[in-house]
Amino acid sequence: MIGLHDWFQTPPGRYLLDWERGQFDAALADVFGYHALQLGLPDIDALAANRMPHRWLALPAALAPDAATAADAAPPATARAALVTASTALPFPEASLDLVVLPHTLELSPDPHATLREVQRVLVHEGRVVIAGLNPASLWGLRQWRIRQWRRFGGARPYLPEAGEFIGHWRLRDWLRLLEFELDSISFGCWRPAVRSERSLARFRWMDRVGARWWPIFGAAYFVTAVKRAHGPKLVGAVWKKAPVPAGAPVSIANRAGAGARTGKGPGHEPR
Repeated sequence: MIGLHDWFQTPPGRYLLDWERGQFDAALADVFGYHALQLGLPDIDALAANRMPHRWLALPAALAPDAATAADAAPPATARAALVTASTALPFPEASLDLVVLPHTLELSPDPHATLREVQRVLVHEGRVVIAGLNPASLWGLRQWRIRQWRRFGGARPYLPEAGEFIGHWRLRDWLRLLEFELDSISFGCWRPAVRSERSLARFRWMDRVGARWWPIFGAAYFVTAVKRAHGPKLVGAVWKKAPVPAGAPVSIANRAGAGARTGKGPGHEPR
């Protein structure tokens, strides 16, 4: 069994991280606000291109450096951590963050829907959530499913990390809609086949160009941005409705005679 951190050191993992870094840099460079949070995955600095004054990296207890270890002795990725917290209980007040980034966080969460609810709670109105995940409907997902079937009858080395559960983008869309998020954009990437070596991945480089054009939704990874839309109350009922004005109804002219008297022209006056 291979963990997500170890898998990112393999050629397919580095290939995926390179694609995700480009997506995060392009999507977050022009997202403005004051407070941004990256939740999980210290292997990538998802907020590197963002310009908010307050940016934090929050890690679960399993990925946090040991308290007895000095900060300078910790790995560089983990040394950036600002706080240790569970993804289902963030230590932030309601509507206090402008941006929350979830790089493979939902896949590793014991309760991904509860994590998404907590993100919705801490985001301000018009705040953004950015999610990166592995697509089960891809060549990589198909190979992982076949390996799981083979492992019932014998040993087979898994291709993808087995920590957590992969969440399809169609399922994620439903969750976002239920939590009052409006989908801003979704993109897919990494169409090369599920091979292990750097040389084999380089041989299929052309598939990234062809896949983006002909089968985009079958990329090995997806990248989702959504905006929190808190809909206000609407006044309904007969009290709040204006009475309709019938077409062709006569319109009265108020104080027509008085207007003529003030101008010195009586009702019988005619212009020369």
